[in-house]
Amino acid sequence: MKQMPLKLVVLISGSGSNLQSIINAIESNQIDATIEAVISNVPDVKGLERAKNHNLPAVCLNHKDFECRDDFDMSLKQLIDSYNPDLVILAGFMRILGKDISRHYRGKMLNIHPSLLPKYPGLHTHQRALDAGDKEHGTTIHFVTEELDGGPMVYQRSFPIEANDSPDSLFQKVQALEHQMYPEVIQWIADGRLVFTSSGPEFDGSPLTERGID
Repeated sequence: MKQMPLKLVVLISGSGSNLQSIINAIESNQIDATIEAVISNVPDVKGLERAKNHNLPAVCLNHKDFECRDDFDMSLKQLIDSYNPDLVILAGFMRILGKDISRHYRGKMLNIHPSLLPKYPGLHTHQRALDAGDKEHGTTIHFVTEELDGGPMVYQRSFPIEANDSPDSLFQKVQALEHQMYPEVIQWIADGRLVFTSSGPEFDGSPLTERGID
């Protein structure tokens, strides 16, 4: 019996370029998934417009409307759960999630981070890589846990830093990688190749290393 498409909820905070890469991959049958909703914590961002352009539910849950982080997290959890997703995708979602919501979606929530984790969790990753004199840079997809940008790694890709690179050029190179990587990882989950077990993530039946999939 054919497996049902993977149901996704995508969380964004800005332009939604990774969202667009996922939409494109779905529409071109590269990944067997559906987007049940796109949720932004910031109103009137381009990512919500992208969702509407593809007739996807586009919802804003403005974190500024809540008195505290826990109240926002609780409302966000209820909103996500109302769509009953198989997987929650953080695609440029710039709000740090608390421990309760992170535990609630353990093994069902992915984030993409613009550095070669464990290097440079948090912000300004491109400038930090340049300031450190790094010879390479890249991006990492990982499962979300309570630790900021510290969940089990799934997939990491890199490229050499050139002498004339700037934060903006590194941003462009990282985005190009991200747009390839996120659809690929989503399809691994849709195919049952990447699973999250009680002992952690596995790929093709073998536990992932600390560096994720080679």
